[in-house]
Amino acid sequence: MSSLNCQRRGSASGKTNSLVLFLHGYGANGEDLLGIGEHVAPVLPDTVFVAVDAPTPSVANPSGFQWFPIPWIDGSTEAVMVKELVRSAKLLDAFIDKILADEGLNPDRLVLFGFSQGTMMGLHVAPRRADPVAGIVGFSGRLMFPGCIAEEAKSRPPALLVHGDDDEVVPFAELQAATEALQAAGFEVSSHVMEGMGHGISPDGLSMALNFIRLRLGSESDGS
Repeated sequence: MSSLNCQRRGSASGKTNSLVLFLHGYGANGEDLLGIGEHVAPVLPDTVFVAVDAPTPSVANPSGFQWFPIPWIDGSTEAVMVKELVRSAKLLDAFIDKILADEGLNPDRLVLFGFSQGTMMGLHVAPRRADPVAGIVGFSGRLMFPGCIAEEAKSRPPALLVHGDDDEVVPFAELQAATEALQAAGFEVSSHVMEGMGHGISPDGLSMALNFIRLRLGSESDGS
């Protein structure tokens, strides 16, 4: 199984007590989100930040990558979309195992931070892992296959879902749909609305995400 390319930003303190893994959106790359790590590093001094590239070059943006095709954007079929999502999920699952081993951390020291299609991947992969991660932060995404989550979830990590109410790419209604499906399946879910925000990450949304990450990782001195 092929590995995924990634970029790593070491912790500000030089210690490795926790990890935030960034999952980018359709047509982007890991570098697109890695800058967030630099922004929040002062309040997460013992946290390593890793941004991974999706496995397939993007049809919409040849300089970027995609986790799976999107039929209404690139003309693919739903069957191909599902096939590629499953393939990417296996690759991401294996990558999580590898990066945790490389950093010497347990899953409960890992937070997944996704944007758009990266959120979809985080919400799909993390619950299907037996050992729960510390949490999932999902911006501007959706829950894929909501009817399967209750049956297929092996763990139920807490999640924060954040969405702009003026999102022109992923409808704002997906925030409530994902929240309700996850809560019905026994997940602890909190949400935040970025008022007047389109398909992006606002300062107030990032602040909510940082508070969630700090809460889920607890005192960094308790880590490995």
